[in-house]
Amino acid sequence: QVQLVESGGGLVQAGGSLRLSCAASGPSFSSATMGWFRQAPGKEREFVVRLRWSGGVTLSAEYADSVKGRFTISRDSAKNLVWLQMNSLKPEDTAVYYCAADPGLNWGRSRTEDAYSYWGQGTQVTISS
Repeated sequence: QVQLVESGGGLVQAGGSLRLSCAASGPSFSSATMGWFRQAPGKEREFVVRLRWSGGVTLSAEYADSVKGRFTISRDSAKNLVWLQMNSLKPEDTAVYYCAADPGLNWGRSRTEDAYSYWGQGTQVTISS
């Protein structure tokens, strides 16, 4: 059973930075798609970024317009970790952030949360103004 565990959330002031991590355990995937989603209070979960890889090679990454240029996703294949570096944070970035993964997910569907098989428990990110 694959398990995903997020960490790195916290409270920072607007303009600050945080780095989230998603650690995967269990069966490893030679290729997969991973996504980060977030859910703010009273709102639906929304797509943040997606990444796909095969072997040790990152194939594609795509960001939501709201985070483009501020967030960066990266992967440490040796440690089964995915990082989400978040810079220039805004109060509207406040949300619970979730990582999700799926070994057989079609890239075309990977902006959609219900396409993912595995989810972490989420980590709270709070940005004060």
